[in-house]
Amino acid sequence: MSLSEKELSQMNDILNEEALLVKKFKMLAEHCQEEDLKTKLEQISAQHQGHFNALYAYL
Repeated sequence: MSLSEKELSQMNDILNEEALLVKKFKMLAEHCQEEDLKTKLEQISAQHQGHFNALYAYL
């Protein structure tokens, strides 16, 4: 199944958004002092990395 130009553009936008979320949550975790919150932020970052990987694999 091939994607249209518009669908590819949308996938690119979503991949960029997921990559940005991974970076933001990693940065927040690095600056966090509270261990419970730091762990949660790292989990959220990993979740967005999983989203990115799954979408990328689809392409």
